[in-house]
Amino acid sequence: MTLITALVIAFAALGVFFTFVAAVGMIRLPDIYSRTHAATKADTLGAGFSILAVALYFGTAGEILRAGLLVVFVYYTNPTAAHAIARAAYSRDIDVWTTKDDDSSEETA
Repeated sequence: MTLITALVIAFAALGVFFTFVAAVGMIRLPDIYSRTHAATKADTLGAGFSILAVALYFGTAGEILRAGLLVVFVYYTNPTAAHAIARAAYSRDIDVWTTKDDDSSEETA
């Protein structure tokens, strides 16, 4: 196994891991603000690592340039979109989740 192959596997595995963490965060977190945080941070890293793996796999200068531009685009637009979603939720007066909203404490009592 060459060094490039090992790096492709490592970057692809990191991309899958961070994308999986983003998916779990979207399912498990209680409100839209927490969910946008999970989607922005983890999904952006997952996409970045996956794109880097693709760039290393193909290895031509043109593909590396395109992948680099795509990473810059994703790193710029994902947080901007999440901010717009959170701002829209705030302007619609969607409440932040608190521990008082959790019904599980009443079920166990």
